[in-house]
Amino acid sequence: MHELNSSSSVGSSRQKMTADQLSSFFQSIFTAHSVDHLSFVCIGTDRSTGDALGPFLGTLLEQRGFKHVIGTLANPCDATNLTTRLKTIPQHHIVVAVDACLGHPSMVGQYYVSCKPLKPAESVGGRLPEVGHYSVAGVVNVSGPKPYWTLQMTSLYHVMQMAEQIASAVDEGLAHALLSQ
Repeated sequence: MHELNSSSSVGSSRQKMTADQLSSFFQSIFTAHSVDHLSFVCIGTDRSTGDALGPFLGTLLEQRGFKHVIGTLANPCDATNLTTRLKTIPQHHIVVAVDACLGHPSMVGQYYVSCKPLKPAESVGGRLPEVGHYSVAGVVNVSGPKPYWTLQMTSLYHVMQMAEQIASAVDEGLAHALLSQ
């Protein structure tokens, strides 16, 4: 989980998007890169409702047949194993990183996307490596003085809906990219 404020953790080229706009972001990725050379790194833990966005998404992507997924409910990719898990990605793969974040109240339920990596655990003082050639940060709740508490109190239903929205956008983006080829 990371926090997005004025000092962005996904770089200066981040774009705000609603769920309906996400499929165009994924379409551009699938148009530029073969799905066989993409790895999804879905960051988070199943031990915190707010930080479970990544593992929920990873599980959905695996269920939909995506082969290169790191971070699922059964095998989360979190602060304890991120560095080790990143080493398993083939060097020729393009990485799409997804993580939950906290943000402005008006952004809850929306997404920040970027053609740059994100920095997991930045808002809680973590020092983890940047992840991804592309990144999606889902704003699961508002930022505040106690990020761990906020994540624990985040609605599981809301997080599950956001994971489903991202998975659907991935499916739609891939379908549109294949149709345009």
